[in-house]
Amino acid sequence: MTMPTLVKWTIEDYHNMITAGILAEKKVELIAGEIMKMTPEKPFHRRVTFKTADYFREKLRGKAIIFEAHPITLFDSEPEPDIIIAKLPLERYDNRHPYPEDIELLIEVSDTTLKYDLDTKQKIYALAKIKEYWIVDLKNSQLIVFQKPENNCYLKQFNLTQGVISPLAFRDIQIDSQTILN
Repeated sequence: MTMPTLVKWTIEDYHNMITAGILAEKKVELIAGEIMKMTPEKPFHRRVTFKTADYFREKLRGKAIIFEAHPITLFDSEPEPDIIIAKLPLERYDNRHPYPEDIELLIEVSDTTLKYDLDTKQKIYALAKIKEYWIVDLKNSQLIVFQKPENNCYLKQFNLTQGVISPLAFRDIQIDSQTILN
């Protein structure tokens, strides 16, 4: 008996399904060639995402673009991170989503998805060479920081519960972890 083979979707397949309306009204994202249902957002998650994105807009005005819950295009994935800090100018994204080389920092706000964000998302972001990836861990009130991507993992990881941090791409900007975590 022959075992069935899992068919992986390409970015082009995924875009064709979106254009055809097949995925209309569905909250999904493409992760490693598979169409995954996204976890519904809770009110506190939404508040933290909005507040954090707004905080970054204030800090990085004129230096970067802050997108909230919009797709990025990777090799075989099109996730929708909670916050994307991308290079200027905005017009570079008129006909495409940000690519890894456009991304200065990705942030996921995590309450019910911590394991997924630490495992699956971390691997696809590292594989895509996203320079820096943060998880706002709401349950444990900590900021989990990943830097130095290599293969499908980050070589540097640390947790922050208080104090300030400067994103790698913006060493002159200090981000207060408590502003994000509270």
